[in-house]
Amino acid sequence: MSQKVAVKQKSRSPFRHLKELWVQVVIGAVLGIAIGLLFPPVGVALKPLNDWFIALVKMIVAPVIFVVVVHAVATMDNVRRVGKIGIKALVYFIGLSLLSMLIGLIVGNIFKPGAGMNIDASTLDPSKIPGQGQEVGFVHFVTELIPETLLSAFTDGAILPALLVSIVFGFALNMAGPKGKPVTDFITALQGIIFRIVGWIMKLAPYGTLGALAAVTATYGASSLANLGMLVLVFTGTCVAYIFIVLWPVMRACKLSLFGLIRYLKTELIIVLATVSSETVLPQLMRKLENLGASKPVVGITIPAGFSFNLDGSAIYLTMATLFLAQATGIDLSWQEQLLLVGIMMLTSKGTAGIAGGAFVVLASSLAAIGTVPVAALALIVGVDRILNEGRVFINVLGNAIATIVVAKWEGDFDQDRAKQVLYDAKHHPHLLTSEAELEIEDIDLHHDVVDADRHASEEATSPAR
Repeated sequence: MSQKVAVKQKSRSPFRHLKELWVQVVIGAVLGIAIGLLFPPVGVALKPLNDWFIALVKMIVAPVIFVVVVHAVATMDNVRRVGKIGIKALVYFIGLSLLSMLIGLIVGNIFKPGAGMNIDASTLDPSKIPGQGQEVGFVHFVTELIPETLLSAFTDGAILPALLVSIVFGFALNMAGPKGKPVTDFITALQGIIFRIVGWIMKLAPYGTLGALAAVTATYGASSLANLGMLVLVFTGTCVAYIFIVLWPVMRACKLSLFGLIRYLKTELIIVLATVSSETVLPQLMRKLENLGASKPVVGITIPAGFSFNLDGSAIYLTMATLFLAQATGIDLSWQEQLLLVGIMMLTSKGTAGIAGGAFVVLASSLAAIGTVPVAALALIVGVDRILNEGRVFINVLGNAIATIVVAKWEGDFDQDRAKQVLYDAKHHPHLLTSEAELEIEDIDLHHDVVDADRHASEEATSPAR
Protein backbone atom coordinates (compact mmCIF):
# COMPACT_ATOMS: atom_id res chain seq x y z
CA MET A 1 0.00 0.00 0.00
CA SER A 2 1.51 3.27 -1.09
CA GLN A 3 0.70 6.75 -0.08
CA LYS A 4 0.52 9.64 -2.51
CA VAL A 5 2.80 12.55 -1.98
CA ALA A 6 1.33 15.36 0.03
CA VAL A 7 1.76 18.59 -1.89
CA LYS A 8 0.84 22.20 -1.59
CA GLN A 9 -1.17 23.91 -4.28
CA LYS A 10 0.39 27.20 -5.29
CA SER A 11 -1.41 30.09 -6.94
CA ARG A 12 -1.13 30.03 -10.74
CA SER A 13 0.28 33.53 -11.11
CA PRO A 14 2.53 34.34 -14.12
CA PHE A 15 5.54 34.57 -11.78
CA ARG A 16 4.80 31.44 -9.75
CA HIS A 17 7.92 29.66 -11.02
CA LEU A 18 10.13 32.36 -9.52
CA LYS A 19 9.30 30.89 -6.13
CA GLU A 20 10.85 27.54 -7.08
CA LEU A 21 14.40 27.10 -5.84
CA TRP A 22 15.83 25.67 -9.07
CA VAL A 23 14.60 28.68 -11.04
CA GLN A 24 16.23 31.02 -8.54
CA VAL A 25 19.48 29.03 -8.85
CA VAL A 26 19.41 29.35 -12.66
CA ILE A 27 18.81 33.10 -12.36
CA GLY A 28 21.74 33.34 -9.95
CA ALA A 29 23.94 31.42 -12.41
CA VAL A 30 23.03 33.71 -15.34
CA LEU A 31 23.61 36.84 -13.25
CA GLY A 32 26.94 35.47 -12.00
CA ILE A 33 28.20 34.78 -15.53
CA ALA A 34 27.06 38.23 -16.70
CA ILE A 35 28.72 40.03 -13.78
CA GLY A 36 31.95 38.05 -14.20
CA LEU A 37 32.18 38.91 -17.90
CA LEU A 38 31.08 42.56 -17.72
CA PHE A 39 32.52 43.57 -14.34
CA PRO A 40 35.44 41.23 -13.49
CA PRO A 41 36.51 43.07 -10.30
CA VAL A 42 32.96 42.80 -8.95
CA GLY A 43 32.86 39.12 -9.93
CA VAL A 44 36.03 38.37 -7.96
CA ALA A 45 34.66 40.30 -5.00
CA LEU A 46 31.52 38.11 -4.99
CA LYS A 47 33.47 34.88 -4.40
CA PRO A 48 32.84 34.96 -0.61
CA LEU A 49 29.13 34.36 -1.32
CA ASN A 50 30.02 30.89 -2.61
CA ASP A 51 32.51 30.26 0.20
CA TRP A 52 29.95 31.20 2.85
CA PHE A 53 27.25 29.01 1.30
CA ILE A 54 29.53 25.97 1.13
CA ALA A 55 30.67 26.59 4.70
CA LEU A 56 27.05 26.69 5.90
CA VAL A 57 26.25 23.41 4.16
CA LYS A 58 29.36 21.70 5.53
CA MET A 59 28.35 22.94 8.97
CA ILE A 60 25.09 20.97 8.80
CA VAL A 61 26.31 17.81 6.97
CA ALA A 62 27.56 15.95 10.07
CA PRO A 63 24.41 16.68 12.14
CA VAL A 64 22.25 15.46 9.24
CA ILE A 65 24.20 12.21 9.00
CA PHE A 66 23.97 11.76 12.77
CA VAL A 67 20.21 12.22 13.15
CA VAL A 68 19.32 10.21 10.04
CA VAL A 69 21.62 7.25 10.70
CA VAL A 70 21.07 7.09 14.47
CA HIS A 71 17.28 7.24 14.08
CA ALA A 72 17.33 4.62 11.32
CA VAL A 73 19.53 2.14 13.22
CA ALA A 74 17.95 2.75 16.64
CA THR A 75 14.43 2.02 15.36
CA MET A 76 15.34 -1.13 13.39
CA ASP A 77 13.75 -4.39 14.48
CA ASN A 78 16.69 -6.31 13.02
CA VAL A 79 20.04 -4.55 13.40
CA ARG A 80 21.69 -7.10 11.12
CA ARG A 81 20.09 -5.18 8.25
CA VAL A 82 22.72 -2.44 8.69
CA GLY A 83 25.46 -4.89 7.75
CA LYS A 84 23.43 -6.29 4.85
CA ILE A 85 22.77 -2.80 3.49
CA GLY A 86 26.43 -1.85 3.83
CA ILE A 87 27.66 -4.98 2.03
CA LYS A 88 25.18 -4.57 -0.82
CA ALA A 89 26.14 -0.92 -1.19
CA LEU A 90 29.87 -1.75 -1.30
CA VAL A 91 29.32 -4.45 -3.93
CA TYR A 92 27.49 -1.95 -6.12
CA PHE A 93 30.09 0.79 -5.48
CA ILE A 94 33.04 -1.44 -6.42
CA GLY A 95 31.33 -2.72 -9.56
CA LEU A 96 30.41 0.75 -10.84
CA SER A 97 33.78 2.28 -9.92
CA LEU A 98 35.63 -0.45 -11.82
CA LEU A 99 33.35 -0.05 -14.84
CA SER A 100 33.80 3.73 -14.78
CA MET A 101 37.60 3.47 -14.73
CA LEU A 102 37.58 1.00 -17.61
CA ILE A 103 35.35 3.34 -19.62
CA GLY A 104 37.84 6.16 -19.01
CA LEU A 105 40.65 3.91 -20.28
CA ILE A 106 38.78 2.86 -23.42
CA VAL A 107 37.77 6.41 -24.37
CA GLY A 108 41.28 7.75 -23.67
CA ASN A 109 42.82 5.09 -25.91
CA ILE A 110 40.34 5.71 -28.72
CA PHE A 111 40.42 9.52 -28.86
CA LYS A 112 43.98 10.09 -27.54
CA PRO A 113 43.31 13.67 -26.31
CA GLY A 114 46.98 14.30 -25.38
CA ALA A 115 48.60 12.92 -28.53
CA GLY A 116 50.88 15.32 -30.39
CA MET A 117 51.60 17.71 -27.51
CA ASN A 118 55.19 16.46 -27.12
CA ILE A 119 55.66 18.04 -23.68
CA ASP A 120 59.06 17.78 -22.02
CA ALA A 121 58.21 16.82 -18.43
CA SER A 122 61.46 18.34 -17.16
CA THR A 123 60.19 21.81 -18.10
CA LEU A 124 57.05 21.55 -15.94
CA ASP A 125 56.71 23.16 -12.52
CA PRO A 126 55.55 20.54 -9.99
CA SER A 127 54.89 23.26 -7.41
CA LYS A 128 51.65 24.05 -9.24
CA ILE A 129 50.18 20.70 -8.30
CA PRO A 130 47.71 21.12 -5.38
CA GLY A 131 47.46 18.67 -2.52
CA GLN A 132 51.08 17.58 -2.55
CA GLY A 133 52.45 15.90 0.53
CA GLN A 134 49.08 14.53 1.63
CA GLU A 135 49.00 10.86 2.45
CA VAL A 136 46.74 8.33 0.78
CA GLY A 137 46.34 4.59 1.00
CA PHE A 138 44.58 2.00 3.15
CA VAL A 139 46.45 2.68 6.40
CA HIS A 140 45.89 6.42 6.15
CA PHE A 141 42.24 5.79 5.25
CA VAL A 142 41.60 3.70 8.37
CA THR A 143 43.53 6.18 10.52
CA GLU A 144 41.39 9.06 9.28
CA LEU A 145 38.23 6.97 9.71
CA ILE A 146 38.67 6.82 13.49
CA PRO A 147 38.10 10.22 15.13
CA GLU A 148 40.32 11.47 17.94
CA THR A 149 37.27 12.04 20.16
CA LEU A 150 33.56 11.31 19.91
CA LEU A 151 32.78 14.96 19.24
CA SER A 152 35.64 15.57 16.79
CA ALA A 153 33.85 13.27 14.33
CA PHE A 154 31.34 16.08 13.88
CA THR A 155 33.74 19.03 13.98
CA ASP A 156 36.52 17.97 11.58
CA GLY A 157 34.31 18.13 8.48
CA ALA A 158 34.95 14.53 7.33
CA ILE A 159 31.99 12.36 6.38
CA LEU A 160 33.18 8.84 7.21
CA PRO A 161 34.11 9.43 10.89
CA ALA A 162 30.67 11.00 11.41
CA LEU A 163 29.07 7.98 9.73
CA LEU A 164 31.08 5.53 11.87
CA VAL A 165 30.17 7.24 15.16
CA SER A 166 26.52 7.54 14.09
CA ILE A 167 26.25 3.81 13.30
CA VAL A 168 27.92 2.82 16.60
CA PHE A 169 25.70 5.21 18.57
CA GLY A 170 22.61 3.90 16.77
CA PHE A 171 23.53 0.30 17.57
CA ALA A 172 24.07 1.15 21.25
CA LEU A 173 20.74 2.99 21.38
CA ASN A 174 18.96 0.08 19.73
CA MET A 175 20.40 -2.40 22.23
CA ALA A 176 19.45 -0.16 25.17
CA GLY A 177 15.81 -1.13 24.65
CA PRO A 178 13.14 0.79 26.60
CA LYS A 179 15.79 2.72 28.55
CA GLY A 180 16.94 4.32 25.32
CA LYS A 181 13.46 5.39 24.19
CA PRO A 182 13.73 8.95 25.59
CA VAL A 183 16.94 9.45 23.62
CA THR A 184 15.33 8.01 20.48
CA ASP A 185 12.38 10.39 20.89
CA PHE A 186 14.82 13.26 21.28
CA ILE A 187 16.68 12.24 18.08
CA THR A 188 13.33 12.11 16.26
CA ALA A 189 12.48 15.64 17.35
CA LEU A 190 16.02 16.84 16.60
CA GLN A 191 15.74 15.43 13.08
CA GLY A 192 12.85 17.78 12.31
CA ILE A 193 14.82 20.76 13.63
CA ILE A 194 17.97 19.87 11.67
CA PHE A 195 16.10 19.56 8.39
CA ARG A 196 14.32 22.84 8.98
CA ILE A 197 17.77 24.43 9.20
CA VAL A 198 18.72 22.62 5.97
CA GLY A 199 15.71 24.21 4.30
CA TRP A 200 16.83 27.67 5.39
CA ILE A 201 20.37 27.08 4.12
CA MET A 202 19.16 25.78 0.74
CA LYS A 203 17.24 28.99 0.18
CA LEU A 204 20.64 30.70 0.04
CA ALA A 205 21.79 28.48 -2.86
CA PRO A 206 21.06 31.13 -5.55
CA TYR A 207 23.48 33.54 -3.83
CA GLY A 208 26.17 30.85 -3.57
CA THR A 209 25.70 30.02 -7.26
CA LEU A 210 25.94 33.70 -8.23
CA GLY A 211 29.17 34.14 -6.28
CA ALA A 212 30.76 30.95 -7.64
CA LEU A 213 30.14 31.64 -11.33
CA ALA A 214 30.87 35.36 -11.07
CA ALA A 215 34.30 34.62 -9.57
CA VAL A 216 35.16 31.82 -12.02
CA THR A 217 34.12 33.83 -15.08
CA ALA A 218 35.96 36.93 -13.85
CA THR A 219 39.15 34.94 -13.18
CA TYR A 220 39.32 32.83 -16.33
CA GLY A 221 37.21 34.81 -18.79
CA ALA A 222 34.70 33.47 -21.28
CA SER A 223 37.05 30.63 -22.16
CA SER A 224 36.30 29.04 -18.79
CA LEU A 225 32.76 28.42 -20.02
CA ALA A 226 33.61 27.25 -23.55
CA ASN A 227 36.09 24.95 -25.30
CA LEU A 228 39.20 24.38 -23.18
CA GLY A 229 40.70 21.74 -25.43
CA MET A 230 40.30 18.16 -26.51
CA LEU A 231 40.52 16.76 -22.99
CA VAL A 232 37.56 18.82 -21.81
CA LEU A 233 35.50 17.88 -24.86
CA VAL A 234 36.28 14.18 -24.63
CA PHE A 235 35.69 14.02 -20.89
CA THR A 236 32.41 15.94 -21.12
CA GLY A 237 31.25 13.71 -23.98
CA THR A 238 32.17 10.63 -21.96
CA CYS A 239 30.13 11.87 -18.99
CA VAL A 240 27.11 12.39 -21.24
CA ALA A 241 27.60 8.96 -22.82
CA TYR A 242 27.98 7.42 -19.34
CA ILE A 243 24.52 8.68 -18.42
CA PHE A 244 22.96 6.91 -21.41
CA ILE A 245 25.15 3.80 -21.54
CA VAL A 246 25.41 2.98 -17.81
CA LEU A 247 22.97 4.94 -15.66
CA TRP A 248 19.99 4.77 -18.03
CA PRO A 249 19.99 0.91 -18.20
CA VAL A 250 20.32 0.75 -14.40
CA MET A 251 17.24 2.94 -14.00
CA ARG A 252 15.41 0.91 -16.64
CA ALA A 253 16.15 -2.21 -14.60
CA CYS A 254 14.66 -0.38 -11.61
CA LYS A 255 11.58 0.41 -13.77
CA LEU A 256 11.97 4.15 -13.21
CA SER A 257 12.70 7.07 -15.51
CA LEU A 258 16.28 8.38 -15.45
CA PHE A 259 15.22 11.71 -16.87
CA GLY A 260 12.37 11.86 -14.38
CA LEU A 261 14.96 11.46 -11.60
CA ILE A 262 17.16 14.17 -13.15
CA ARG A 263 14.13 16.46 -13.33
CA TYR A 264 13.29 15.69 -9.69
CA LEU A 265 16.88 16.45 -8.60
CA LYS A 266 17.35 19.43 -10.91
CA THR A 267 17.96 21.90 -8.10
CA GLU A 268 20.68 19.79 -6.50
CA LEU A 269 22.36 19.07 -9.86
CA ILE A 270 22.38 22.76 -10.82
CA ILE A 271 23.90 23.65 -7.44
CA VAL A 272 26.74 21.10 -7.74
CA LEU A 273 27.50 22.29 -11.28
CA ALA A 274 27.82 25.85 -10.01
CA THR A 275 29.70 25.17 -6.77
CA VAL A 276 31.57 22.00 -7.97
CA SER A 277 31.09 20.60 -4.48
CA SER A 278 29.09 17.42 -3.88
CA GLU A 279 28.74 18.09 -0.16
CA THR A 280 26.63 21.19 -0.81
CA VAL A 281 23.63 18.99 -1.65
CA LEU A 282 24.19 15.97 0.62
CA PRO A 283 21.58 16.88 3.28
CA GLN A 284 18.85 17.78 0.79
CA LEU A 285 19.67 14.80 -1.43
CA MET A 286 19.14 12.45 1.51
CA ARG A 287 15.77 14.02 2.25
CA LYS A 288 14.66 13.88 -1.38
CA LEU A 289 15.53 10.19 -1.69
CA GLU A 290 13.53 9.45 1.45
CA ASN A 291 10.68 11.40 -0.11
CA LEU A 292 11.09 9.32 -3.27
CA GLY A 293 10.42 6.09 -1.38
CA ALA A 294 13.80 4.76 -0.20
CA SER A 295 13.91 3.73 3.46
CA LYS A 296 15.77 5.77 6.06
CA PRO A 297 18.35 3.03 6.83
CA VAL A 298 19.27 2.66 3.16
CA VAL A 299 19.51 6.41 2.56
CA GLY A 300 21.37 7.03 5.82
CA ILE A 301 24.06 4.45 5.02
CA THR A 302 24.31 4.53 1.22
CA ILE A 303 24.53 8.28 0.57
CA PRO A 304 27.26 9.21 3.10
CA ALA A 305 29.26 6.09 2.18
CA GLY A 306 28.71 6.71 -1.53
CA PHE A 307 30.19 10.19 -1.32
CA SER A 308 33.47 8.49 -0.39
CA PHE A 309 33.30 5.12 -2.16
CA ASN A 310 31.07 5.66 -5.20
CA LEU A 311 32.56 8.55 -7.18
CA ASP A 312 31.88 7.36 -10.72
CA GLY A 313 32.67 10.71 -12.34
CA SER A 314 35.99 10.89 -10.54
CA ALA A 315 36.76 7.30 -11.59
CA ILE A 316 36.31 8.19 -15.28
CA TYR A 317 38.47 11.27 -14.80
CA LEU A 318 41.34 9.44 -13.08
CA THR A 319 42.05 6.97 -15.86
CA MET A 320 41.36 9.41 -18.70
CA ALA A 321 43.57 12.11 -17.17
CA THR A 322 46.37 9.59 -16.69
CA LEU A 323 46.27 8.59 -20.36
CA PHE A 324 46.15 12.27 -21.35
CA LEU A 325 49.31 12.98 -19.35
CA ALA A 326 51.08 9.92 -20.74
CA GLN A 327 50.17 10.88 -24.30
CA ALA A 328 51.11 14.54 -23.74
CA THR A 329 54.60 13.56 -22.51
CA GLY A 330 55.11 10.97 -25.25
CA ILE A 331 54.90 7.91 -22.96
CA ASP A 332 53.27 4.73 -24.27
CA LEU A 333 51.52 2.83 -21.50
CA SER A 334 50.97 -0.87 -22.17
CA TRP A 335 47.62 -2.49 -21.35
CA GLN A 336 49.29 -4.27 -18.44
CA GLU A 337 50.44 -0.93 -17.01
CA GLN A 338 47.01 0.59 -17.58
CA LEU A 339 45.25 -2.24 -15.77
CA LEU A 340 47.76 -2.01 -12.93
CA LEU A 341 46.96 1.69 -12.71
CA VAL A 342 43.24 0.86 -12.40
CA GLY A 343 43.98 -1.55 -9.54
CA ILE A 344 46.06 1.03 -7.69
CA MET A 345 43.46 3.77 -8.18
CA MET A 346 40.66 1.49 -6.93
CA LEU A 347 42.50 1.49 -3.60
CA THR A 348 43.94 5.01 -3.36
CA SER A 349 40.75 6.77 -4.49
CA LYS A 350 38.87 5.47 -1.42
CA GLY A 351 41.12 7.33 1.01
CA THR A 352 40.72 10.88 -0.26
CA ALA A 353 37.27 11.86 1.00
CA GLY A 354 37.39 15.40 2.27
CA ILE A 355 40.93 16.08 0.95
CA ALA A 356 41.31 19.35 -0.91
CA GLY A 357 42.34 18.57 -4.50
CA GLY A 358 41.57 14.91 -3.87
CA ALA A 359 41.68 13.96 -7.56
CA PHE A 360 45.21 15.36 -7.85
CA VAL A 361 46.29 13.52 -4.72
CA VAL A 362 45.02 10.22 -6.14
CA LEU A 363 46.62 10.89 -9.53
CA ALA A 364 49.93 11.88 -7.96
CA SER A 365 50.09 8.85 -5.67
CA SER A 366 49.06 6.46 -8.45
CA LEU A 367 51.55 7.87 -10.96
CA ALA A 368 54.30 7.72 -8.33
CA ALA A 369 53.44 4.08 -7.60
CA ILE A 370 53.81 3.05 -11.23
CA GLY A 371 56.73 5.40 -11.94
CA THR A 372 56.14 5.57 -15.69
CA VAL A 373 54.39 8.95 -16.03
CA PRO A 374 56.16 11.83 -14.20
CA VAL A 375 54.12 13.34 -11.38
CA ALA A 376 55.16 16.82 -12.55
CA ALA A 377 52.99 16.30 -15.65
CA LEU A 378 49.94 17.01 -13.47
CA ALA A 379 50.79 20.69 -13.82
CA LEU A 380 49.42 20.44 -17.38
CA ILE A 381 45.81 19.98 -16.25
CA VAL A 382 45.68 22.27 -13.22
CA GLY A 383 44.21 25.08 -15.31
CA VAL A 384 41.29 23.06 -16.69
CA ASP A 385 40.53 21.02 -13.58
CA ARG A 386 37.75 23.40 -12.50
CA ILE A 387 35.88 22.68 -15.75
CA LEU A 388 36.56 18.95 -15.61
CA ASN A 389 35.19 18.97 -12.09
CA GLU A 390 31.78 20.01 -13.45
CA GLY A 391 31.31 16.61 -15.07
CA ARG A 392 32.82 14.77 -12.13
CA VAL A 393 30.47 16.14 -9.49
CA PHE A 394 27.38 15.83 -11.72
CA ILE A 395 28.01 12.11 -12.33
CA ASN A 396 29.04 11.58 -8.68
CA VAL A 397 25.79 13.01 -7.29
CA LEU A 398 23.48 11.43 -9.88
CA GLY A 399 25.30 8.11 -9.55
CA ASN A 400 24.89 8.07 -5.77
CA ALA A 401 21.19 8.87 -6.03
CA ILE A 402 20.76 5.90 -8.39
CA ALA A 403 22.92 3.72 -6.14
CA THR A 404 20.55 4.42 -3.25
CA ILE A 405 17.57 3.37 -5.36
CA VAL A 406 19.34 0.17 -6.44
CA VAL A 407 20.34 -0.79 -2.89
CA ALA A 408 16.85 0.02 -1.57
CA LYS A 409 15.22 -2.19 -4.22
CA TRP A 410 17.82 -4.91 -3.64
CA GLU A 411 16.99 -4.77 0.06
CA GLY A 412 13.23 -4.84 -0.70
CA ASP A 413 12.86 -1.48 1.05
CA PHE A 414 11.72 0.82 -1.76
CA ASP A 415 8.19 2.09 -2.41
CA GLN A 416 7.92 1.80 -6.20
CA ASP A 417 4.43 3.29 -6.43
CA ARG A 418 5.40 6.32 -4.40
CA ALA A 419 8.52 6.85 -6.54
CA LYS A 420 6.47 6.79 -9.74
CA GLN A 421 4.00 9.27 -8.26
CA VAL A 422 6.76 11.65 -7.13
CA LEU A 423 8.48 11.54 -10.54
CA TYR A 424 5.13 11.97 -12.30
CA ASP A 425 4.35 15.08 -10.25
CA ALA A 426 7.83 16.48 -10.92
CA LYS A 427 7.10 16.23 -14.66
CA HIS A 428 3.42 17.08 -15.02
CA HIS A 429 2.83 19.29 -11.97
CA PRO A 430 6.04 21.31 -11.47
CA HIS A 431 4.00 24.03 -9.72
CA LEU A 432 3.33 21.60 -6.88
CA LEU A 433 5.99 21.67 -4.19
CA THR A 434 6.86 18.01 -3.69
CA SER A 435 10.30 18.75 -2.35
CA GLU A 436 12.89 21.53 -2.63
CA ALA A 437 13.57 23.46 0.58
CA GLU A 438 9.91 23.03 1.60
CA LEU A 439 9.77 19.26 1.89
CA GLU A 440 7.20 18.31 4.50
CA ILE A 441 9.10 16.37 7.15
CA GLU A 442 5.90 15.16 8.77
CA ASP A 443 4.60 13.76 5.47
CA ILE A 444 7.81 11.83 4.80
CA ASP A 445 7.93 10.48 8.35
CA LEU A 446 4.27 9.45 8.11
CA HIS A 447 4.99 7.64 4.86
CA HIS A 448 7.93 5.72 6.33
CA ASP A 449 5.91 4.85 9.43
CA VAL A 450 3.23 3.32 7.17
CA VAL A 451 5.86 1.41 5.15
CA ASP A 452 7.60 0.16 8.31
CA ALA A 453 4.27 -0.98 9.73
CA ASP A 454 3.41 -2.84 6.52
CA ARG A 455 6.87 -4.43 6.46
CA HIS A 456 6.62 -5.52 10.09
CA ALA A 457 3.16 -6.99 9.52
CA SER A 458 4.40 -8.84 6.45
CA GLU A 459 7.36 -10.30 8.34
CA GLU A 460 5.06 -11.48 11.14
CA ALA A 461 2.69 -13.07 8.64
CA THR A 462 5.48 -14.97 6.87
CA SER A 463 7.36 -16.04 10.00
CA PRO A 464 6.83 -19.71 11.04
CA ALA A 465 4.54 -20.36 13.97
CA ARG A 466 6.30 -21.11 17.20
